[in-house]
Amino acid sequence: MESTSENMQLPVRSISLPARLVNPNFLKIEAELNKLKTCESSSPSAATAEAEAAAYGLNRLAELYNCIEEFIHSPCTQQSLGNQQHKTLVEQALDTSVGLLDACSNSRDLILIMKEQLQELQSALRRRGGNSSLERNIHAYISFRKKSRKDIAKCLKKLKGIETTMGSFPAVDVVDQHLSMVIQVLRESSASTISIFRSILLFLSMPPEMKAKVGGWNLVRKLIPSKKLSQEVFNEVGNVDTAICSLHGQIRDNVVAKFDVQMILNRLDTLDFGFNDIETGLDCLFRRLIQNRVSLLNMLTP
Repeated sequence: MESTSENMQLPVRSISLPARLVNPNFLKIEAELNKLKTCESSSPSAATAEAEAAAYGLNRLAELYNCIEEFIHSPCTQQSLGNQQHKTLVEQALDTSVGLLDACSNSRDLILIMKEQLQELQSALRRRGGNSSLERNIHAYISFRKKSRKDIAKCLKKLKGIETTMGSFPAVDVVDQHLSMVIQVLRESSASTISIFRSILLFLSMPPEMKAKVGGWNLVRKLIPSKKLSQEVFNEVGNVDTAICSLHGQIRDNVVAKFDVQMILNRLDTLDFGFNDIETGLDCLFRRLIQNRVSLLNMLTP
């Protein structure tokens, strides 16, 4: 599964956890962060592997939060964050956790709704009850994709807001090396989580052909790093969208009989399989984020 790391294409960040700190929890977290850094900085080797790469990134994040859970419950961290002077840091970490939970939930909702749309489209294509009936289902799918563009833009905007909040973590005296590490871990783990969510949202976005037919795409472009936009490739979602748009055009031109419906069904099956993996990864990560939030909340409880 490690090979899928080559498919992630997210912003590169520096992992700079102090090497002189040899606590096993720190070393585990550093190892997981570096694995995420590797998959974030790699270019995709195949467009059709994007869903698998997204699922891989989610699995790595879940493992990272397992390590963070051990780290939070370590005596040194409990002592550092249990100090009333550092209450603000815990509260800010909790604010960030709310945003990450929302982002995870929103991504999962988008996946679930799109799966429902795909299933209806699959049924319509298999029935082939007539061009007018098929056209209505295709029109419903395209309308859904237009709406999803707005939802994706909102989610991206919220992610940028979380990044801004992360920048407000308080400065810590360098003498307190452990607390400095706590802040670094919180920042790096949140940044990696945001990057994975952003990658999934880009995966769900429309391909160039469809964007040209749907207004307002500039709003999404402003919220996605320019590096990603310059590396746009067709993925499983793009393959389905472009095929559906082509079929829609052929129905209007009365040449649908020449179109390979089985090819579209195969693409829908491939996308559905990829969505299942991503959905599983999001469910697992959501549970880890909840657990992480509960652990932080317990630190504020006398």
